[in-house]
Amino acid sequence: MAVVVDRRAMFIALAGAAVISFSPVFYVYSNTNPSTGAFFRMLYAFPILAFLAFLVRKSDTRSSRVRWMAFGAGLILAPDMLSYHISMNFIGIGVATLIGNSQVILVTLVSWKLFGERPNPAILFSLPVVMIGLVLISGIADAEPYGADPMKGVLFGIFTAVFYSAFLIAFRACNRGLAPVASVQFDATAGAALGMFVLGILPLSALSVEPIDFQVTWPGHGWLILLAVLSQVGGWLAVAYALPRLPAAHTSFAILLQPVLTLVWGFLILNQDGHSTNQLLGMILVLVAIASVTVYGSASTEDAESE
Repeated sequence: MAVVVDRRAMFIALAGAAVISFSPVFYVYSNTNPSTGAFFRMLYAFPILAFLAFLVRKSDTRSSRVRWMAFGAGLILAPDMLSYHISMNFIGIGVATLIGNSQVILVTLVSWKLFGERPNPAILFSLPVVMIGLVLISGIADAEPYGADPMKGVLFGIFTAVFYSAFLIAFRACNRGLAPVASVQFDATAGAALGMFVLGILPLSALSVEPIDFQVTWPGHGWLILLAVLSQVGGWLAVAYALPRLPAAHTSFAILLQPVLTLVWGFLILNQDGHSTNQLLGMILVLVAIASVTVYGSASTEDAESE
């Protein structure tokens, strides 16, 4: 029976990761600016999550303080989403997603400091490898690198990784009781929607941030609705449900699938395949570093080692 349950959870995790990997494609097809895309993907997901949270409200025993912490984690997610969508415009969906997922290294290092989870050598080795990869992806060594502005793309990608790391750490801290995933996702999405609204109306043109366009256009917003329903709700709920039920090795594989598939969709669907040799090498270095941390970078608590 355990094997059957494990396979079912693995299938759900992989399906969720696969669905999420299409998010950047839906965003590109929406033809909206980063602020608009990031805000409306949260807004359209909000009523669905509210309904799902209502259905499981009796199982949600969190205190109001913990719920506000989840809301606060969502506020941190807002600049992450904005940076991510800007990065995609500058350097393509695959590379932007890959750089954003380097958060696994930052989360592990911060967890070392906050939670005493000492990383193994694979994690410490990966950091300089990622830095070299990012330099190559930025196109600094190329006469004509791929991307509208690869240097800005890498910069906003790094912002994405930093904010995503902060979000995951805050989200982990407010969900230690394993509350219903729909409830926690609802609180975080509410915070993210509010945070994106504030960021989207601020005068940030100097940072290449356009304001939110509140005019609903078609088919652009149809793609954003599809993104919200399939990825922001369905995909993330599937992953959030399955990962606590899987062994660490299976969890690592499921998490790594999403950026790899997004790279593939960028090449196959959007024809984002004009990268230079140096940029391709940088992508490989970042991917290898993320994979090594995800698969081999298990951390042990210092307390456990002292026993």
